[in-house]
Amino acid sequence: MSELKGKVDSYLKRLPKGKTTTYKSLAEKFNSHPRAIGKILSSNKDKSVPCYKVIRSDGKLGGYNGLLGKSKEELLKAENNNF
Repeated sequence: MSELKGKVDSYLKRLPKGKTTTYKSLAEKFNSHPRAIGKILSSNKDKSVPCYKVIRSDGKLGGYNGLLGKSKEELLKAENNNF
């Protein structure tokens, strides 16, 4: 799974400010399963990986480990993201 984690981390670091993606779209992009993507993101310890930019495919926010000390909603709003 570390190869997948590297790919996901790299992709998210390049995601422009104000943009989001979904667990499902990441899973499809990297030939994986949305739950695997969620597991990778929930265990993230690298503050440079903006895992808060990943939302559910139904438009709901989903989980976030709070690594940056703010809620997912606060971080997205700070980027003027209307998710």
